[in-house]
Amino acid sequence: QAMEREISAAFGTGAPGEVVSSAFKLQVTREDIRTLRDRAWLNDEVINFYMNLLMERNKKDGYPAVYAFNSFFYPKLTSGGYSAVKRWTRNVDLFKRDLIFVPIHLRVHWALVVIDLRRKNIKYYDSMAQNGNNICQILFQYLKEESLAKRNLDLSSSEWTLHSMESHEIPQQMNGSDCGVFMCKYADFIARDKPITFTGCDMPYFRKRMVWEIIHQQLI
Repeated sequence: QAMEREISAAFGTGAPGEVVSSAFKLQVTREDIRTLRDRAWLNDEVINFYMNLLMERNKKDGYPAVYAFNSFFYPKLTSGGYSAVKRWTRNVDLFKRDLIFVPIHLRVHWALVVIDLRRKNIKYYDSMAQNGNNICQILFQYLKEESLAKRNLDLSSSEWTLHSMESHEIPQQMNGSDCGVFMCKYADFIARDKPITFTGCDMPYFRKRMVWEIIHQQLI
């Protein structure tokens, strides 16, 4: 009940620009938090904050080592090529991580690419079952260039599997607004090495839970 009250207060009246959570050099305002209301589309600020919460949690023992790019990485890569994003990882060794998450914003739709360095695969997760083979290819090319630049090591295409997940393989959304929540929860379950068992019916609960997690800056 205390949780419900906090969530209601976050959705309640107040200046849209009021900061309700600040961490990871990011700020989430009341206006941003309101994108977690039922049927609203999540924005970049909420997605990027949540990805940072995942990285933070996964620093604990027993979790895979995770790195998540922010939502502006992929558009930058596609518009400017490797050279445009080369500096994004100057303080990060991607190849010391187990999993790399890349949020993909397709104008009015969110999807997720997961690079699994342990299993040498790249998978595209889309709650509307759109095909992401091309996106996987672009990110594999990025990874090849990153490996050459940072380790002087060429990745062999024959050792890697690229796969766009199909509708029977992962839960799918039941409306036109839940893609961002699906994307965050795909990442959450994968980051815990758990099978993806939720459904569209869980979305109202997940939205509320994400509000609490963002305000308290920790995942439940």
